[in-house]
Amino acid sequence: MNKTKRKIFETSMKLFAEKGYDATSIEEITATVGVAKGTLYYHFSSKEEIFKFLVEEGVKLLKNSIAIKTTKLNNSIDKIRAVVLIELKVLVKYESFMTIILSEIWGTGDRSKMCRDYVFEYIQMIQEIVEEGMQNKEIIEADPNVIASGIFGFVCSSLIYKLRREKNIEVPELFNEIDKSFIKKLKKEIN
Repeated sequence: MNKTKRKIFETSMKLFAEKGYDATSIEEITATVGVAKGTLYYHFSSKEEIFKFLVEEGVKLLKNSIAIKTTKLNNSIDKIRAVVLIELKVLVKYESFMTIILSEIWGTGDRSKMCRDYVFEYIQMIQEIVEEGMQNKEIIEADPNVIASGIFGFVCSSLIYKLRREKNIEVPELFNEIDKSFIKKLKKEIN
């Protein structure tokens, strides 16, 4: 991605997160980036295309990071820990991206459906790790969809935690709390 496209991408993400998609105009994006409309349209055909690119790139980053890390691990609990740690790091580094996804999934339009589809695809990735763990007798027997959705939700609720505490999230500290209060409870006890 060239410098101008990256600047449009990052500025749009920030504006969409702060103001919402509908309240953000192409004019505002170009003014903030400091480029002409023609330059923006050279890289993206519409505001909708910017949004779609933003969501696709963010989800791709998250999924690729998890796939790379989890293929090196043998134990499902360790894979879940890796998922949580990566999701926390992405949440902290790309808070605007997570804010956009979480605010859009509840609507009924095409953008909302796209965001839901990507979230469900991501949760499915977690669910497959959970199911593998159940088959290997590493994870307690329960509904794998509930566990996978819970993992996603537990980490995403960190944004609410941050807002309530009005301070930055300390990834290692929060990861240890999630591990202690949630992940360790998934581990199946060997009789």
